Amino acid sequence: MAKSKKTTTEDADAGKKPRSSGVTLRDVARFAGVSSATVSRVMNNPEVVSDELRSRIMVAIEHLGWVPHAAARALATQRTGTIGAVFPTLANEHFATAIQTLQEAFEQVGYTLLLGCSQYDPEREHRQVRTMLERGVDAVVLVGEAHHPDLYTLLAQRQVPFVNTFAYREGAQSLCVGIDNHQAFFDFTTYLIGLGHRRFAMLSQTADSNDRARARREGVRDALAEHGLGISAAHMVEGFWGARVGRQLFSQVMDTPQPPTVVICGNGSFAMGAMLEAMQKGYDIPNQFSLVGFDDFELMAELPIPITTVRVPSAQIGAEAARMILAELARKGSARSVKCEAEIIVRASSGPPPKARRVRA
Repeated sequence: MAKSKKTTTEDADAGKKPRSSGVTLRDVARFAGVSSATVSRVMNNPEVVSDELRSRIMVAIEHLGWVPHAAARALATQRTGTIGAVFPTLANEHFATAIQTLQEAFEQVGYTLLLGCSQYDPEREHRQVRTMLERGVDAVVLVGEAHHPDLYTLLAQRQVPFVNTFAYREGAQSLCVGIDNHQAFFDFTTYLIGLGHRRFAMLSQTADSNDRARARREGVRDALAEHGLGISAAHMVEGFWGARVGRQLFSQVMDTPQPPTVVICGNGSFAMGAMLEAMQKGYDIPNQFSLVGFDDFELMAELPIPITTVRVPSAQIGAEAARMILAELARKGSARSVKCEAEIIVRASSGPPPKARRVRA
């Protein structure tokens, strides 16, 4: 009687993709018919390998299901292929846009973005950056110049490149990219003075840990001072963040013996909250007073009374930050700070004060 043929595991698996758990770089090199060094070059410096050779190796990697070992790769290249970024909040439309731009730019060259959210807390930001450095990030993206007093020292000790975003200051010692917040609000206030406004209020974000908010506030004060004007303590109010806070601060400045003829909001959330409160209370904007803001969130243009604002080029900031980081990783000291331009977007929420309107009539 004929013996039945025994089916081996090797026969059963014939023609199937190998399992990736035991696949090594040498296996990939053997399958592609190249040296292990060539596979390493494709993974670490793909631009130095021909398109044909790179394609052949990528086919081998796909067929074998090989995943490079991050720790081994970092040991060989002294790079982990990760960039850390800590932003104050993810609820800000412009921060989200910058983060998306950063991720796309880094992804194109093989880097992974590791993200942290500090909630405007310097201690928390410091802890998050330290944790990222412990995990071996190659560089760090931050927001603003004001950080925990030990953060700059930590980054210098580790010799890790970093860039401060959403803030630009002439003569800053660290790399930065963004608008000049002081200049933007100085120019914005000067524009409003030119419309005839003399009684100003400002809803400012808490400036203790936010140097951008502090610069905007000082920009308003300096522009007023240049024209012999000032702003009363009752009309300069501040709060943490959010549309609800904006509503509360707006009510506070309007409930004064001499209400302002223009309310400047230091961020987009305050502007939208203030506008919603003003509409609910039946104010006639801009005939009774003007209401202006910052950030230019998408919703600001879609409200029943679109809001005049300062526009921030967040996508450009993200793209420039990524370019600067990559330049520093390629050659330390090669990147330069970048000033982005703020733009005043005039909409229906602003105009001359009531007296100026009557005179013109």
